[in-house]
Amino acid sequence: MHIVVVNRWPRFADGVRWDNELTRYEDFLDHVGNQVSYIVDANGAAGVLVGEPLIAHLEQVEDVNDVALLRAAVRRTAERVGRVDRLIALSEFTLGVAAQVREDLAIPGPTTAEVARYRDKVRMKQVLADAGIRVPRFVSCGSPDQVRAFADRYGFPVVLKPVDGAASIGVHKVADPAALDQVLASIDLSGYEIEEFVDGTVYHVDGYADGEARIDFQVVSRYVNDCLSFAGGAPLGSVVVQRSELRARIEEFTQRCIEALALRTTPFHLELFVTADDELVFLEVGGRVGGAEVPHLLNKLFGINLYEVWLRALAEQPVPSLVKVGDPSGGWLVVPKPDRCVRVVEAGSMRAEVPIIWRELLPAPGEVLDPGGSYDAVHSGRFIVLHDDEHAAEAGIRKIIDDFCFEAVPV
Repeated sequence: MHIVVVNRWPRFADGVRWDNELTRYEDFLDHVGNQVSYIVDANGAAGVLVGEPLIAHLEQVEDVNDVALLRAAVRRTAERVGRVDRLIALSEFTLGVAAQVREDLAIPGPTTAEVARYRDKVRMKQVLADAGIRVPRFVSCGSPDQVRAFADRYGFPVVLKPVDGAASIGVHKVADPAALDQVLASIDLSGYEIEEFVDGTVYHVDGYADGEARIDFQVVSRYVNDCLSFAGGAPLGSVVVQRSELRARIEEFTQRCIEALALRTTPFHLELFVTADDELVFLEVGGRVGGAEVPHLLNKLFGINLYEVWLRALAEQPVPSLVKVGDPSGGWLVVPKPDRCVRVVEAGSMRAEVPIIWRELLPAPGEVLDPGGSYDAVHSGRFIVLHDDEHAAEAGIRKIIDDFCFEAVPV
C-alpha cells in the first residue's frame, strides 16, 4: 500500500513543549510493509521524524491547505512512487482539502460530502435535525435582511459563525440589533451561518467511531468557561466527568448523533449543551481528535492514544484495545496570551499551590508572545491536572484561574 501523509504540525524535542507528541507516524505506520510518503509545509517538516531511508518520497509545499498546491504535490508523489492508496490528513483545517484532492485524483477515502457532515456546520445540523435530534435553530446566511429577520424571529442574542470554522475563530455572539449591524458590516456572509443562542453548560465528548459508526471509546468532559469566551480572552479548560446518570444520557445522545451523521473509522470531538431544564442540545462535531490538551489527558488517564488508533485504522493495521479501564478524572486549562504583542515579565508556576498538576507549560521571562494561535500555541499558561475525583480536579483548575500570576509589557 502507498500511503501519503499530509502533515502541518511540528514536534518538539526540547523536553518542554508536548504539542503533537502523540502523532508519532514513525511508530504507528508500517514503513517497511508499506510505502509511506509525506507532504508537508515548513512547520510540518519538523513533525516527520521517520528515518530518511524509510520515506518513499517527501514533498514540501508552501501551504498544505491550498487545494491546488496539495493536488500537484500528490500528483508528483504518485509519479515518483506509484498510485496513492491512502491520503491521510489529521488536521481539522486539512480534512476538506484532502477530501477534494481524493476526489480529483480518484484516491479511496472520505469524500467531500462525507467530510461536510463534520466540517459544514449547516450540513451537520440539518442531518441531525432530520433525525429528530435537538439542535439550535439555524440558517445559512444569505442577505443581511435575512439575518435580521432570523434575529427578529428567534430573539437576541444570536450567534454568527463560519460554516467550516474551528476553535471559535470568527464566531460572533451578537447581543442586539445595533451590534448585529456592526458585525454584518465586517464579515463576508457567504461563508457564515446564524443560529439561536442556547443557554446552558457546554460539554464535550471525545472518542472513536468504528467502521459501523459504533462508538468504541468515549470520554465526557465539562467545559470550564467555553471556546467563545477563550476567543474573548478568558481561560478555557475542561474536567472529565465521572460515572453518573447525566453522563450516561450524554453518551447515549452522542451515539445517536454519530450514527445519524454516519461518522466511520474516525475519532470525534462533539460539543453539546445541557440546559437548565436538563435538555441535551447538539452544538457541533468534528471528525478528528480533540484539540488543546484533550488527547494528552485521555492518553494519560486511559492509555489510549486516539492518533494511534486513527492512523493504524486508516492504514488497515491492527488497532490497540479501546477498553476504558477505571473511572478517573482530570482536566486541563489554557490561559490565553494577550491580544497584542508582549514581552513576558513573569509567568508563575502553580505546582506548589496545586500539587495535582501533571504538566505545566509557561513562557520564560523575556519571551515575546505574538497574538493569535490556536489552543496549543505558547500561551500565558497551559496546565493538565490529574485526580481521582472530578470535583477536586475542577477545584484545582479554578484555583489556577484565581491565583495564576502573569505579567508582561507591550512590545
